[in-house]
Amino acid sequence: MSGENGKNGKNGRNLDTVEHAARTPDTEQPWAELGLKRDEYDRVREILGRRPTGAELAMYSVMWSEHCSYKSSKVHLKQFGDKAPHSDALLVGIGEQAGVVDVGQGYAVTFKVESHNHPSYVEPYQGAATGIGGIVRDIIAMGARPVAVMDPLRFGAADHPDTKRVLPGVVAGIGGYGNCLGLPNIGGEVVFDSCYQGNPLVNALCVGVMKHEDIHLAKAAGTGNKVILYGARTGGDGIGGASILASETFDSEKPSKRPAVQVGDPFQEKLLIECTLEAFHAGLVTGIQDLGAAGLSCATSELASNGSGGMRVELDDVPLRDSSLSPEEILMSESQERMCAVVEPGKVADFLAICEKWEVTATVIGEVTDGERLEIYWHGERVVDVDPRTVAHEGPVYERPYARPGWQDALQADDPARLPRPADGKELRAAVLALLSSPNQAAKSWITDQYDRYVLGDTVLAPPEDGGMIRIDAETGLGVALATDGNGRYAKLDPYEGARLALAEAYRNVAATGARPLAVTDCLNFGSPEDPAAMWQFAEACRGLADACHQLGTPVTGGNVSLYNQTGEAAVHPTPVVGVLGVIDDVARRTPMAFRDEGQLIYLLGDTAEEFGGSAWSQVAHGHLGGTPPRVDLERERLLGEILIAASRDGMADAAHDISDGGLVQALAESCLRGGKGARIVVPDGADPFVFLFSESQGRALVAIPRSEEVRFTDMCAARGMPAARIGVVDGGSLDVQGQFALPLSELRAAHESTIPELFG
Repeated sequence: MSGENGKNGKNGRNLDTVEHAARTPDTEQPWAELGLKRDEYDRVREILGRRPTGAELAMYSVMWSEHCSYKSSKVHLKQFGDKAPHSDALLVGIGEQAGVVDVGQGYAVTFKVESHNHPSYVEPYQGAATGIGGIVRDIIAMGARPVAVMDPLRFGAADHPDTKRVLPGVVAGIGGYGNCLGLPNIGGEVVFDSCYQGNPLVNALCVGVMKHEDIHLAKAAGTGNKVILYGARTGGDGIGGASILASETFDSEKPSKRPAVQVGDPFQEKLLIECTLEAFHAGLVTGIQDLGAAGLSCATSELASNGSGGMRVELDDVPLRDSSLSPEEILMSESQERMCAVVEPGKVADFLAICEKWEVTATVIGEVTDGERLEIYWHGERVVDVDPRTVAHEGPVYERPYARPGWQDALQADDPARLPRPADGKELRAAVLALLSSPNQAAKSWITDQYDRYVLGDTVLAPPEDGGMIRIDAETGLGVALATDGNGRYAKLDPYEGARLALAEAYRNVAATGARPLAVTDCLNFGSPEDPAAMWQFAEACRGLADACHQLGTPVTGGNVSLYNQTGEAAVHPTPVVGVLGVIDDVARRTPMAFRDEGQLIYLLGDTAEEFGGSAWSQVAHGHLGGTPPRVDLERERLLGEILIAASRDGMADAAHDISDGGLVQALAESCLRGGKGARIVVPDGADPFVFLFSESQGRALVAIPRSEEVRFTDMCAARGMPAARIGVVDGGSLDVQGQFALPLSELRAAHESTIPELFG
């Protein structure tokens, strides 16, 4: 990247200094290879009043990438702020490394979900592992102790040879990194669909806990304060990794991008966590930033941009694993397990002592200045001189053209009502077994058993429950519950409604555990923003999620956008993954999903209609995707949530399970198998047994009520206007839909639990 007549750098290479760049305006630079467009490169030159140095070009290229700058999505993401509902619980919102909410008793919880999609396809183990590592560092950078992780995953067809390559590596990477950190994995999803072939979605969520006074933000304030880089040494792994890989269409015909995937070390990260938290508690840190995508380019420019002055950095002081790295490579490296702290001069010795105690490498690499520039030096020569805001926050903003695709109307008109459906009890029985043994509806215990779900001793609900739940105060029982959801099939049929449905299901899952939903994080996985159809899907999903969050009173606290999720011209289904966090005053009052006691009364809450667009049944029975997704009534969802929370709090419900993919019969089977108890079910008079069992109508839940609480429960539902129908009783060793079929739990379990091990075991 250096031009002629620059001063000599390491290994005799010419050094492209700021002064040299000003003298050599016509030097050719590899802006296109670094992912910049011609007009973006010209804009950099306009900002600087000269051509950029090689180091500056590296910084702008990674920080203006789609992954880091959100240049195609900013105009739509504004809705999450513009339409945000008022929330007394929200302490830190969009714009920081993670959102923070007040959960009571002086505690605050921070949580966020992000993607590591493309790296996980190139190198499944390391891509997934470093996805966990990166999201954990976002949480500790806020001042919180991480307490749990989750992993919403999407893969190609379950029987495709490449899925057999990708899935085991991803699962091993998530388990290997998270288990070594000692963090329980309390939930997520695993979905298979051929649209994700060649482009899996590997999203990772982390949640952390702190006291209100422990919240820290990413800013470099205080002239003379020192900038300390600590953690792992900087190497050549991951140069341009997440930022470049996630900012272009993935083409399987191109040479492997394996060298761009970062390599993680969970043991180093564990030391980094303890070191950081001790420094926080000792009051030694003024500002902090983790080094994830874009590495030092991101940490230095964002800290300086968010602060009150400038910054001077000496790259020679950066601890390296590879002494041959150029300034550009040091700035672009995405080596893992690194953080940057801003520390007052009088506290530097104490900070370094804590790092030494935890065997964490730490070096002062710069200081906060009283100017407004970010200046970076190499061998005493200035190789970067920029306004940090232009790097971190004032990148390009595109209003990409978007249009409803021409095929959308035909897709919605292809109603699954025309498809043959089971005609009698024998065919219904066969359909149930086919559904429960299909890869998407089958048990995922082969996967989740590879994760430690109960380490730390505070997990009270974990997969396959509706939501994960963690106790955060041992004395009072205060806890939080989380669920992630997102149905790409629904969103393909209608991205606006698909996003609303994703929120509704995650909200319902949290409420089913007895927790009160508080806030949202999202990971928006879509195709190329340069495709008007994919951009329309994104715009519609943002509009739908913002509208739904406003109506339910759950603000978006932060999240991630992942674009260019496609191989060649084939994009993944639009997949907005929504994470909802809720609070419960006492985890002892939680509601599990299992039927456990014979004689419990089974109630169906909500209304059932003939809604099969995007349904699991239409996919399993016919390989069909068409029609419109189920209707979502958010006021009904809110009411259902209130019923479920009240039933949990007041001891009226022994079990609860949301109804979503697969309909009522899926929920019944899961609750029966979870508790090892059968159920006798009666189809209501006049109801179509097929619709009753397989419809995916929303705003519904299954609850098991002790007989002693039936009157109180039904009175509560009636008073609030919630339809509640007694449909059966927990009894015996079979799922018995009377007058239709009976399925012994042993047969049901064999069908439900054998599929994934047979595919991947």
